[in-house]
Amino acid sequence: MHTDRQEPDRIQDDVPHPAERPDPPREDGEEERAYGVEPEFVEEVVERLHAGRRDELRAELDTLHPADVADLIEQLGHDDREALVGVLRPDFDGEVLSYLNHDLREEIVELFEPKELAAAVAELDTDDAVDVIEDLDEDTRREVLENLPAADRALVQENLTYDEYTAGRLMQRDLVAVPQFWTVGKTIDYVRAATDELPEDFYDIFVVDPMHRVVGAVPLSRLLRQKRSVRIADLVTEEVDTIPATMDQEEVANLFRQYALVSAPVVDAGGRLIGVITVDDVVHIIDEEAEDDIGKLGGVGDTSIYRSVLETSRSRISWLGLNLFTAFAAAGVISLFEATIEQIVALAVLMPITASMGGNAGTQTLTVAVRALATRELSSSNAPRVVGKEVLVGLLNGAVFATLVGAIAATWFEPMIGLVIGCAMVINLFVAGLCGVLIPIGLDRLGVDPAVASSVFLTTMTDVIGFLSFLGLASLLLL
Repeated sequence: MHTDRQEPDRIQDDVPHPAERPDPPREDGEEERAYGVEPEFVEEVVERLHAGRRDELRAELDTLHPADVADLIEQLGHDDREALVGVLRPDFDGEVLSYLNHDLREEIVELFEPKELAAAVAELDTDDAVDVIEDLDEDTRREVLENLPAADRALVQENLTYDEYTAGRLMQRDLVAVPQFWTVGKTIDYVRAATDELPEDFYDIFVVDPMHRVVGAVPLSRLLRQKRSVRIADLVTEEVDTIPATMDQEEVANLFRQYALVSAPVVDAGGRLIGVITVDDVVHIIDEEAEDDIGKLGGVGDTSIYRSVLETSRSRISWLGLNLFTAFAAAGVISLFEATIEQIVALAVLMPITASMGGNAGTQTLTVAVRALATRELSSSNAPRVVGKEVLVGLLNGAVFATLVGAIAATWFEPMIGLVIGCAMVINLFVAGLCGVLIPIGLDRLGVDPAVASSVFLTTMTDVIGFLSFLGLASLLLL
């Protein structure tokens, strides 16, 4: 599923090409290259669209990298976006779709007929084609598949049989596999002759047995350094990390990160080679997983800026409702000390400080812990050490801010109030450090995604402990 895109001569214009514009100098005097399209170029594109200079614009955009075209589409408003796609439509480069934001891609593909979309998808590698097709509604997906060439359709449909977010969905079907008895010369001749059957870019040549099971791999760099007469079996790297097609994509990313892989073979249940995952696919996985974790920690679900107002609002309501419930729990603690607050009004002024500092300190610890769990840096073997470290950090920070806040409160109100809030600060930051790491570890042990629920529990704990320690100490020491 590959095509060579010819780059036509670009029509010169008074506006420089995005890739040719001088980059703004950095403060240290060095120049830093800017990626993507510049705002000035976006404005020029809009002007040309409105002026009807379609042919001129099409010639200009044909010289851009597909990622830059996708960037341009994302920066335009809805009407200009549709107009631009209309300009690109006659010779639309399917690779642009693979670079588009997923939510925005759904809007763009609706502008194409199934046959047009099939023609664009046919240009893509199998993994990118699946990424585009899997987001289509059932009817459109069926029509697009029907209009794909038979060989491409079979490969895409097979990938779609695997669960979403697994290696089977991510893998590319084009790869280089040779038997053990071949020589370097025969392998090189094969690669040169089978250009239409092989991927445009590859890093390893996989060695297979007669059952097509992976027995090793030969890095391309090693192959090219050898004489033609050398046997492939003498070059093979036997320790190859094979990836089951059912492996979760997060596990795939961890495998690549752990062993600094560039590519890895994907095998079916019988151990037969069926595809390959390359490092560029893993970069996307890491990006998606990090975005997903950040969204869950913030309680915003899908973080895309291209979702509608209603969809965005709906995705956040449930989280806000849960936070409202925890806020009432904290309010319930405050109500227990209503008489104390009535007698010492200064407590009402100062008590949000303790809870706020605890919440922020806990979030810092929580973020580190959740990410460490996701990357397998935090495990049962080093958990006690990490917990101890975070507790000590909490105590140290608590002591620092207790001194600062206590001094301010003592000057503002009276020394005993400064002592009370100082002690409460130490207690709450200690609890924040402890819970910030124990809560995600506990949820992970229970099989619950720590990124989803940790922040709710943590906020509740720091609010309750913050108010309870501050108001409780005030009741004991001031009344």
